[in-house]
Amino acid sequence: MSSQQESFSDRTLVVSGGSRGIGLAIALGAARRGANVVLLAKTAEPHPKLPGTVHTAVADVEAAGGKAVAVVGDVRKEDDVARAVETAVEHFGGVDIVVNNASAIATDPTESLPAKKFDLMMDINVRGTFLLTKAALPQLRKSACPHVLTLAPPLNLNPYWLGAHPSYTLSKYGMTLLSLGWAAEYADTGIGFSCLWPETYIATAAVANGAGGEEMLAASRSPEIMADAAAEILSRSPREVTGRCFVDAEVLTAAGVDDLSRYGGGETPIIDLFIDAPGQGQ
Repeated sequence: MSSQQESFSDRTLVVSGGSRGIGLAIALGAARRGANVVLLAKTAEPHPKLPGTVHTAVADVEAAGGKAVAVVGDVRKEDDVARAVETAVEHFGGVDIVVNNASAIATDPTESLPAKKFDLMMDINVRGTFLLTKAALPQLRKSACPHVLTLAPPLNLNPYWLGAHPSYTLSKYGMTLLSLGWAAEYADTGIGFSCLWPETYIATAAVANGAGGEEMLAASRSPEIMADAAAEILSRSPREVTGRCFVDAEVLTAAGVDDLSRYGGGETPIIDLFIDAPGQGQ
């Protein structure tokens, strides 16, 4: 059975930062397969530059065929994260999947990077991933098919990437190291800890609001490629995927998807950060 046919009925996801973009796309992909979804996000009211709120995301998930609950909260705050897990237990009986999606980015050079931005990346990316996973572990232990999927890159020690934006790199590789570390620490539990990263830029608000937004969007793939790759990973046995770092295009190609043009991006989509492309690191 392919991931397109795999039922997620009675499986419950907790997704951080799931009000829009990749997090919402993954939630919608799971909802179409019958999943329950708890969305943890700060956006309770519309933002002038960002589409959607955690409440509109819940409506989208339910329209896609799943059940959903919104938790307005901050992944950096232990009480908010605990409330998200408690909500999953109260409404759906437990947690089967955690998606560590919430993330902050600042690629300023070191000398011009404000300490406040540094702290924000560490707090959301690393601390948030730690807090949500830790809070969910007691419930994941009870699941028949437990997964923790973290949106973080393969560890690429190419000096090109190490020097491009060291602080952001530290925060994202920190997420990856937590996932790999948990795979080893909890190897006897049957929980699958894996990472997923896009091969190319993804058409999200972050890209749209950046310099050259329209041009960048045209050369970015849709968030659905990450949703489909996530579904493929989450359809597998946790023991098969634990301790591994995946790239979306490679996951789908291995699953038999031989035409990625359906996800947009044109003939030469922009290769994402931490993915080596011709000329990088030369």
